This record gives sequence, structure tokens and C-alpha cells, in this order.
Amino acid sequence: MTYNPIRNELATAGEDLLRRFEAGESVVELVQARSAVIDDVLIRLWNDTVLDCDAALVAVGGYGRGELHPFSDIDVLLLLPESLGPGHEEVLSAFIALLWDIGLEVGHSVRTVAQCFDEASTDISVATTLMESRLLTGPDELFAAMQEIIQPDRMWPSAVFFEEKLKEQISRHHRYHDTAYNLEPNVKGSPGGLRDIQMIAWVAKRHFGASTLAELVDHKFLTPGQLQRLRDGEHFLWRIRFALHTLTGRREDRLLFDHQVRLAEMLGYEDASYTLAVEQLMQRYYRTVMELSRLNEMLLQQFEEAILMDPNAPATRLNDRFEVKNGFLKTVDEGVFGRDPSAMLELFLLLQQHPELRGVSAYTVGSIKRHLALINDEFRQNPRNHRLFLDILRAPEGVTHELRRMNLYGVLGLYIPSFGRIVGRMQYDLFHAYTVDEHTLFVVSNLRRFALQRFNDEFPHCSQIMQSMEKPEIAYLGGLFHDIAKGRGGDHSELGAVDAEAFCLEHGLSTYAARTVAWLVRHHLILSTTAQKQDLGDPDVINAFAEIVGDPAHLDYLYVLTVADVRGTDPKLWNSWKAQLFRDLYELTKRALRRGLENPIESEQLVREKQDKARRYLEAAGVDDDRIAAIWKLFDDHYFLRYRSSEVAWHTEWLAAADTDSDIGLVDIRRRRTGDGLEAALFTPQTKRTFAHVTAVLDQLGMTIMDARIVPLDNDYSIDAYVFMESDERVSIDAERIAKIQQALTRVLTAGDDEVTTVTRAVTRQARMFSTQTRVDFSQGKTDGQTILELTTADRPGLLSKVGQVFIKQGINIASAKIMTIGERAEDVFYISDRAGRPIAKAAQDELADALVEELK
Repeated sequence: MTYNPIRNELATAGEDLLRRFEAGESVVELVQARSAVIDDVLIRLWNDTVLDCDAALVAVGGYGRGELHPFSDIDVLLLLPESLGPGHEEVLSAFIALLWDIGLEVGHSVRTVAQCFDEASTDISVATTLMESRLLTGPDELFAAMQEIIQPDRMWPSAVFFEEKLKEQISRHHRYHDTAYNLEPNVKGSPGGLRDIQMIAWVAKRHFGASTLAELVDHKFLTPGQLQRLRDGEHFLWRIRFALHTLTGRREDRLLFDHQVRLAEMLGYEDASYTLAVEQLMQRYYRTVMELSRLNEMLLQQFEEAILMDPNAPATRLNDRFEVKNGFLKTVDEGVFGRDPSAMLELFLLLQQHPELRGVSAYTVGSIKRHLALINDEFRQNPRNHRLFLDILRAPEGVTHELRRMNLYGVLGLYIPSFGRIVGRMQYDLFHAYTVDEHTLFVVSNLRRFALQRFNDEFPHCSQIMQSMEKPEIAYLGGLFHDIAKGRGGDHSELGAVDAEAFCLEHGLSTYAARTVAWLVRHHLILSTTAQKQDLGDPDVINAFAEIVGDPAHLDYLYVLTVADVRGTDPKLWNSWKAQLFRDLYELTKRALRRGLENPIESEQLVREKQDKARRYLEAAGVDDDRIAAIWKLFDDHYFLRYRSSEVAWHTEWLAAADTDSDIGLVDIRRRRTGDGLEAALFTPQTKRTFAHVTAVLDQLGMTIMDARIVPLDNDYSIDAYVFMESDERVSIDAERIAKIQQALTRVLTAGDDEVTTVTRAVTRQARMFSTQTRVDFSQGKTDGQTILELTTADRPGLLSKVGQVFIKQGINIASAKIMTIGERAEDVFYISDRAGRPIAKAAQDELADALVEELK
């Protein structure tokens, strides 16, 4: 018997649903229509193949709710009588095989009523699936018997059911890092996703027997407005999910970078002046799930109060506006916010002052939402509200927690309208792991951790600085405003500084404090870019940076904000190398400020100090003075400026014990003394030009190169130093791994220019979605003979090696490379000269730029 006509029927139905989707038809009708198509096919096939069998065919899960997207799993239960007739088991197996034969992805279970009871009573997920069951065909009484045995009086009473489902949700949210703002969210499982809506429906069904969310309005658990927001949010997520299935041709719930641009186009978004279509789509997504998260929290808390708590418990008054009942803060009546809108800020301050409270009652959360319109210009100009907000910011505990709660409840974005514009705003790149508002609150959270002694072990230096500040709120306000102008066009640092200063002055901060906050916002990127892109061994760089900073207080604020900012951009971005660079720049600048800007430190003094410190290391290690002097004859002042005293000591001790007359050179590797990763030093003839070889070898071995410095010596050799880390943090650097790297680098010493290792590692899936145009810019370095080349291009395996090979062909010497990767984009800086050690001439610059663009296109 052939079932090709049914295959064709399903394909035609799918094409029809797609046409209707593209025409803008309601997604609600489409998911129900898909379910109806499958109902019809399954019932016909059952009636054709399953004869004289008292089993029932039951739709369960999402299919049981009558909601199917194009490639949703079709979950069915074959509900059996206590005994089957001869041959019926084979008939049922053939039925399931037939469903797969016609192209349906079916999830099925086969159980009797008794087996349903046994499974469901011990597994809440099975019980939940059966709660959503729907009889397709078969004996009504058999289905009714199954429904009867899963009732709350037989298993999972509503209180136990609620507690277990709440644990499930908490565990699921943990898998998504407890944020809806991941770059590639899951529309079903992430916080605020479809599963959170289903969670509400499950609890409602268990407690009230409600078959729809609309029935919660009758039970006074939802207002009509809240019900509409739930439905609107669900339908928006359904539309995204329907489009995802259509785009990918499979069941796909992840909003991957691979799909976001095409999805935005499919859903009708268009690029605007300052906002890409994909950013508009994702901002609406994030704002939707934020609202759904708020409703989920409020309703589950309302269920908790109704199911688990004593509704007649006495309330304890805190003041004329608030009381505590069952551990939750609530207003004394519905009219509090209407009579006194400032209470909407006071609520968050009370939560800080009473850390024993479990949260805000669902009743009060709903009341806040209903009164948000009162947060208007008059509210924002009220001095009492200014004091309340600053008290929240200055509180000894709970600052970050309450700012997050203010954002979740919609208060923060209304009180600071410019913050409201960045709520849910994503940046379509691989550098920023969170939306702008989520990142901002992470930055404030990081600053708060520096301020609290119980976190001193995380960043001791930042903690020491932060805890010594007389006005830490300046740092918090800098963090709150540093990215607040993202998406407006223009320089967000300059625009944000204007907003920050106006806000601070309006809130009664001193002119000095307001200008300091504005200065922080205006310059919040400069410490990071200076540390990662410029030569910190150059006294001119330090003196120029010190002039911008001006005094130690500004330096302290900028330093802690920078560390908090980088850590809050993407946890994977922070590493010990960045920590060391930032700390080096901080210490060098602090020293320059102590000397006075009118008395900048000279190169000669720095060299003497490094030599003295390195000599103490070497004497302690037992290195002979004569041997030190012999090695240091090879080093010029430029060498001592480029390396730390500990590195000078390492290189000297290594070369003092080695054969420096080797024709091929030497290699040494050590673990970094100030953090994770490794350092390699090569003592090699200058004619070898090993940069292209070394970077290729390290890249192929799975290492991320952080820094490269190549300093020529007076004997026609050079010391080439590299700092690198494992790209995959799961790989441990043990002695065997170090030996493998050393062997590979040793082979570089004998390799010819045309024997560069081919890097075969693939570009990541996410990075393939971006196209970064290669840009080459030149400037003249302050050091004689050096030209600075800034390269912006798409990051990829083997990039540095390709650049190095171009340099070889163009006759370029590399003095150092500052490696900076910003998500999918590389922003590397090379200090270079020609073969004679002179700056690169203009014509040669143009030729070099063309060669790089051609190689990297």
C-alpha cells in the first residue's frame, strides 16, 4: 500500500501555511491549522490501519494543546487497554513506522492507564505532558480513565506540583545564565521564553483546573491588560519560532547569528539610519521577553501566595505606605502609588534596608505596572525622588539587585529616559555578549563587588582602590551612563557625557562630582585602548595619558570602571594579560602623576631602574656579574624600555646559561608569572624574520596570541617575545603541552621563509556571519625609525601569519605587535620599519596597504 498521496498532501499543506505566513496571516491560526492538518492525517491513518483494537490515539505536549509549528515534534500516546488482542501490538508498531515513512517526526509512548499512573506519579514531566493531552480517536472511556488518574487528588497536589515546577524553571534559567539577554537566545527555553508562559498555564491548570489563561482573569489572578500582554508576547515569539522553522527546514528554537539577519528580513524589518534591521528585531525580542519575565515572576509569586502561604497571615506595617506579609513587601492598599508616586522609588530603598524580605508581592508588582505613567517629567524633577534615587545608589547593600529589579519592573527606564532607549538594545557583533542595558547593569554589579569586602579575593587591587573612595557613587554613575547613548548616531561617549552631567547636576551632586562622572563617560574607553594598542614602554605614551587623566582620583575612577566594563562586556574577554596591561598602565601613570606633569620621567631613568631591579633578581639567582655585563652589552636602551625588569632577568639568565653563538638560535618557554598562559622567547638571527612562522605555529596549536615584541640586538640577533594562551579554556597547559610547543617553535629556527605552517583551523560558525572590511592606517611613531600600522580586519585563524608573510615580501621589519580582538573583528597595531630601520615611506605605505588588503580580502 502506498502513502505517497499523503506525503504530497502534507507538502502542499506546508507550502500553503508558508504562503499564508508570508502574507501576514495570524500565526495563531497557522499553528492551529498545522495541528489540524496533522490531526486529520493521523486519524485517517489510524482508521485505515488500526482495526478492531481498543487502544486510543492521544495527542500530548504541544500537539496536545493544538499548537504545531512547521517542524515541531508530533508527540502522541498510544493508550492501551489492560490487554491487547492477538496481533494488535504489531499493528500499533506498524502504525508508528508508517508515520515516519510519510515524513512525520513522531515522539511516541505506549502505555496502559495503570502504566500512565506509575510513570506520571514519579515523573512530573510525564504528568505535565499528560495534563495537556487531547483525544484524537479511540474509546472515550479509556481516555477519561487516564485523565482521572492524573488529577491532583491522585498525584502531584497543586502545592507539590507548583514547588517542583518552580525548581524546574529555576534550573532551566540557570542553563541560560539566568538572563534573557544572551546573544543567541532560545525562544522556547530562555528566561521570558515560551516555556515560561507554559509554566503559568500548567500551574493554573493544576490549581484551578483552568484550561486557558483567560480563566485566570475570572479567578482575579490576571487583569485583562496582563492577559493581553501575555498573548501578544506569546504570539510574537510564535511568529519568530514559525519563521525559524521555515528558514532552517527543521525544528530550531535558537536565535543563532546564522539566522538573525535573514529572520529580520523575513519579518519585514528594514535598516534605519542608526539601527540595523536585525538590531530592531532583537530589541523587540528582548523587550518582549523582559515583559514576559516580569509577568512570569508576578504570577508565579501570586500562585505561591495562594497555594503555599497563609492568606490570613497578619501584616506588619513598615510605614504609612508599606507593610510586610508572608515575607513580601506590599503596599497597604491599591491607592498608595496614586496618592504618592514617590513610593515607587521608596519601595526599592526599603528592600535594601530590609534584606530579610523575600521580594515584592505580586499584588504590588501589578500595581507598579498600572502606575508607571506617573513617572513623568514632574516625577523626574521632584527633589524627593532625587534623594531616593541617590540613597538607593549609596546604600551599603543591594544596589545592583535593586537596579536590576527597577529595570525589570520598568521603573529605571522611565526615571532615566535615555536608559529606557537602550533597554533590550543589542549590538550585532561578537564582542558584546549582552544587550546594552544588561551590560550596563553588569558593569555596575562589578563595581559593587569591588566595593564589598566579602569579594576582596576576586580583584584585590580594584577592591583596595574602590573601598578607599570617598564617593563611590561617582563610579556607579559612570558605569550607569557610560554606554547610555548607544544607537543614537555620533560618538556615544560624548553624547552620554552630556546626559550624565545634566543628570548629576539635576540630582544635586556637586559640580566637581558631575564633571567627574561626565569625564568618566567621555573617556571610558581610553585606558583600555591605550593599554592594548600603545607601547607602554614608551615614556611619551605614559606622559600623554597622564596629561589626559590629570590627577590620581580620576585615574582611580577610570581604572575600576575600565576593569568593570571589560569584564561586563563578555566574561570570556577578561584574562590575566589584560589585567596586567591595565595594572601596568595604572601604576606607570600613577607614578607620572606623583612626579608631576611638569616633571615627566626620562627614558634614561627608567632604564637604570629596570636594570637595578633585574640585577637584584639575577644576583639572587646566582648569575655572575661578568656574565650579566656580557649579555647586557647586546641590549640597547630600547630593549630595556620594551621589557619588564622580570622579563629582562629571565632573558639574561637564559642567555647567560646558553650558547649564544648558535647559528640557528635558541628558544625558551615559561609560564607567565602574573597569570595564566605562556611566554616564549626566541634568540634568533635578524635575517630569520620568524614572526610569520611563530604565529602560524602557535595558531595551529590552538593558542591565542596576545602580544609580540621583536627587539634587535647589537650582534645581528634579536629577541622575539610572545605572550599566548589556550584558545580553548578546557585545555590544560601541562608539562607535555609546553614541551610540544617548544619543539614546534624550535623547528621554526631551521625553517625557510617558504616553509610557513599552514593554519587549518576553521573560522567559527558565528564569525562566518560577519563581513569586516579590511582597513589599513599609518601614523608616525614617536620612537625614531618606527611607523605605526593599524590593521582592522575580520579575525580568522592564521591572520597574524598572513600579515607576517606580507611584511616579509614587502621588506618590513616588525618591532612589536599589539593584538586586540573585538569579537569578530581584529584591531591589531604593528610598530614597523624598513630593512634599514627607517620609517616607511609614503609610496611604500601605499604598496603595503594594497598588499595587505589583497591578502586578507
